[in-house]
Amino acid sequence: MKNKIIKLLVITLLTITTIFVTVIVLEKINYKCIYQELLHITCAGCGFTRMLKSIYYLDFYQAFRYNPLMFILLIILIIFLIINVIRYFKNKKLIKISYKVFILIAIILIIYMILRNIPGFEYLKPTEVR
Repeated sequence: MKNKIIKLLVITLLTITTIFVTVIVLEKINYKCIYQELLHITCAGCGFTRMLKSIYYLDFYQAFRYNPLMFILLIILIIFLIINVIRYFKNKKLIKISYKVFILIAIILIIYMILRNIPGFEYLKPTEVR
């Protein structure tokens, strides 16, 4: 049991560190979205880096405004991981994600990207609320 807790803590810390180091690096190199630069459209992931930075500063409303779909998907992912961790400690079988779920998420992301670029859906674009 002690080894499971140590493994979980190490994996959690490494994941969180990797995410925020990536955010810092992308910000420092002035990363630009390929879709925005080449096609002049807002992709499904536009605002994601700023969303993670806002979460880091515990500004959840601003994080939601930068990318609502990714914010919701992140919450769902965290809940899924917590459920799997609890199952892991109870020595139950872990929940595996079907490839159909990934296809569904891909379809949702494509629809979201299309909607973000249709007039009348500007509220889906990354928005600074300060």
